[in-house]
Amino acid sequence: MSLTPRQAELADAVLGLIGREGIAGVSYRAVAAESGWSLGAVQKAFPSKGEMLSAAFARLRAQSGPTPAAPPGVPTVREWLVQLLLGILPLDDARRAAQRQGDAFAQHALTDPSVGAAIAESDAQIRGLIAGLIARSRAAGEPGSPVDPDTAAWAVLALAQGLAAQLLYAPEPEDTVRTRVDAALAALVG
Repeated sequence: MSLTPRQAELADAVLGLIGREGIAGVSYRAVAAESGWSLGAVQKAFPSKGEMLSAAFARLRAQSGPTPAAPPGVPTVREWLVQLLLGILPLDDARRAAQRQGDAFAQHALTDPSVGAAIAESDAQIRGLIAGLIARSRAAGEPGSPVDPDTAAWAVLALAQGLAAQLLYAPEPEDTVRTRVDAALAALVG
């Protein structure tokens, strides 16, 4: 989703509100007060609340955490994916806050099809990137599990989402999480 600078600023204000008050605290007036823009400017930037929430979700996904320093798949797909997951899992205060925001969007998606569509689109893109990475590594001769790349990508995303939820209510040290993520990914991607 491409946003204008004003839309990006307003979407960030929405994320701030969600972090403090949940999605119920998001209104045009609240976003105007949070951002310092006029009510009319907020309404002009986002004709519907659904569009405003979809933009905020896109910003959240874009800011999801550090990606591994190495190019995708280096040194191996599994090691790269371990680094990727450790970068996005809620292992510190900032990533816990982002996870809570993401969870708020997931709950809201149950009643707002536009937010659900934004989440589904983002998840499909992530799965596509992971599946492509796995397929490319196998074509290059890297050993891997017999699970096809699309299924492995689906399982990697499900693993990340499940771990993220568990780490919110049962935090664990990063070294413990790294060991578990590496073992799970070994079974999925080799």
